[in-house]
Amino acid sequence: MSEHKHSQSGKVKKIPVRQCLGCNEHKPKGELLRVVRSPEGEISLDFTGKKSGRGAYVCKSLDCLKKVRKSRRLEHNLECSISAEVYDRMEAELSEEAEV
Repeated sequence: MSEHKHSQSGKVKKIPVRQCLGCNEHKPKGELLRVVRSPEGEISLDFTGKKSGRGAYVCKSLDCLKKVRKSRRLEHNLECSISAEVYDRMEAELSEEAEV
């Protein structure tokens, strides 16, 4: 289900596609926000997509993050419990990122 993009050399470059846990839509990886559980168990937003750890993807919208919070899909996907403070911090970070 990957999208393809032709590079200048004529080779087809695959664009990785991931599913948002909030709206269940498949989108190119770059359009989604990665939530990562580090090897130490810390949950954080990964705006670069390069942090090490288990990742899950959510659209860059507060609506999707709120859906994920309500359904607890993120906790299931990352195989850990997530406190309200962590969700609040993620919502604040996402709001700040949207303003930039």
